[in-house]
Amino acid sequence: MASELTSRIRADLNQARKLRDKERTLVLSTILADVRNREIESGGELEDADVVQVLAKAIKQRRDAAEQMRAGGREDLARREDAQADTLQAYLPAGLSEDEVRAMVREIVAGGAAQMGAVMGQLMPRIRGRFDGKEANRIVREELEGL
Repeated sequence: MASELTSRIRADLNQARKLRDKERTLVLSTILADVRNREIESGGELEDADVVQVLAKAIKQRRDAAEQMRAGGREDLARREDAQADTLQAYLPAGLSEDEVRAMVREIVAGGAAQMGAVMGQLMPRIRGRFDGKEANRIVREELEGL
């Protein structure tokens, strides 16, 4: 039985095909292929949490590509990458605010973790797909400097 999230993406893909929405069809079929590849790697069906990881990675790739397109003066292609990332973002759980992440970091530090790697190791599984890793890294650094 496929995860709820994968089933939802498949249903939305079918709807996009019926509406002849080429961009949405492309993005959703690509992400389903990524999910399938991950299932083959892991040797079984993915849980929703694993699908969220695949989505987060795909969004990050598109955001990075958009940055590169802008740096190269191709605003049209950058907008397309951003639109694809926004389409995928809708499938992620609600995001976390910086204050919520900062509170998690303080909780982890209070629990005994005082090194960057230890804090990030505990933090990332809790925020994956809901908050940017680079921003989380910055917050952890700020909090550890304040000790």
